[in-house]
Amino acid sequence: MLKGFIVLGVLASQLFLAAYACDMQGKSGIVEENNLYIPVGAKSLSTITVEKFNSILDRVTALYAPVIAAKGKTFVIERKWDDGTVNAYAQQSGNTWTISMFGGLARHDTITEDGFALVACHELGHHIGGAPKKFSWYGTAWASNEGQADYFGTSKCIRNYMKNDNNADIVARMKVDEAVQTKCEANFHNENDIAICVRAAMAGLSLGNLFKALARSTTPLSFTTPDTHVVAKTDDNHPAAQCRLDTYFAGSICEKEWTLPVSDTDANVGYCTTRDGATDGVRPLCWFKP
Repeated sequence: MLKGFIVLGVLASQLFLAAYACDMQGKSGIVEENNLYIPVGAKSLSTITVEKFNSILDRVTALYAPVIAAKGKTFVIERKWDDGTVNAYAQQSGNTWTISMFGGLARHDTITEDGFALVACHELGHHIGGAPKKFSWYGTAWASNEGQADYFGTSKCIRNYMKNDNNADIVARMKVDEAVQTKCEANFHNENDIAICVRAAMAGLSLGNLFKALARSTTPLSFTTPDTHVVAKTDDNHPAAQCRLDTYFAGSICEKEWTLPVSDTDANVGYCTTRDGATDGVRPLCWFKP
């Protein structure tokens, strides 16, 4: 899903090679390559206007440009409202770390405002989400893999994004899955934390429904029927829609503070893990091998 460039020294010259985290052609983003295009003005159930599109991305920029600046890099969000592409991308070129966000994705019927914010968090997660990293032919890539970017999205980024909202009031106006409410109340005790957990999980459902729609799947997604597939080794690619929903849900109910630092080499640092005795909120085995 990612486009980037790394510089390799070749004798006295420099050779620029593309480093992609999803495929070597760089044709896949938060979803696999698709031909769906939703232009400005297309009839849609989405309520995301250009003003809301920009305000969401303004907030992500305000929160994370300083974080990335502290690493000596510049954070850029490419805002392509007029582009009907239904996807999103991340790339690194030199000291510039970029995410590209498209109006076509924001206009998709499945995408809520929180879901769109979670897309930005996923793309940001490729830059700062930590291990496991995507592997490529030359070794470990700069990018956190797909499942990890999803997990970072709900366990870290979206909590930061929502922390100052009147979350209880927002949730009171939402149609919330009963299983989500029950699990969030079991894992958190503060009203605001419970409400953030609920919002994060339901944002994950928004994206799960996007993945399901693009795959033309008729299998319903559910918070109570997790993907039973168990990988033999960590899968760097896009998991199935149910597996991705499981990952978003796990991130939302992970009790580790979003402020805890993460590691580029140790997947246990800063996240809920079985090593620390956690049972809820751990990365699903449908893509992650502990």
